[in-house]
Amino acid sequence: MPKDVYKDPDDGRQRFLLELEFIQCLANPTYIHYLAQNRYFEDEAFIGYLKYLQYWQRPEYLKFIMYPHCLYFLELLQNPNFRNAMAHPANKELAHRQQFYYWKNYRNNRLKHILPKPLPETATAAAPPALPPAASNVPPVPSPAPPQPPSSMQYGVGPGSNTAKNEPRNSGIEKRKRK
Repeated sequence: MPKDVYKDPDDGRQRFLLELEFIQCLANPTYIHYLAQNRYFEDEAFIGYLKYLQYWQRPEYLKFIMYPHCLYFLELLQNPNFRNAMAHPANKELAHRQQFYYWKNYRNNRLKHILPKPLPETATAAAPPALPPAASNVPPVPSPAPPQPPSSMQYGVGPGSNTAKNEPRNSGIEKRKRK
């Protein structure tokens, strides 16, 4: 065994943190545009580094990523057409807008896939079969009550109260105007 084997003083922690920081920067289309404008994507060593970083998609590393869009952009950066397109400001803005709309609508889109869909109502719904008259003395089951209006407790006002809640126009105290 050779004597001059390099021993990393922090067991690769610094490298891990640097690669994590770099890969998360890829979630920013402006940063990708910066890399394209400064011709990083023309360097074969840098392209090789982007290929090497794909190990971050494995589950044991995935848990450290806070900005999952960086993995999507890392995948897109494997394509030379995308790397060339990101040099143009219009494409950077397009990527920014698409990312914004994704974040804006993410919750609603997820709920569409999570929540059960209501069953379609049929126009010719069959009437439930009539039950034969019961010979026993079992009382009939009452039908469900119609929905009640919201409780007045939700609004913090007791029933029958006509006082307005913290309304400054009705407070009777004149406030000094600021200049």
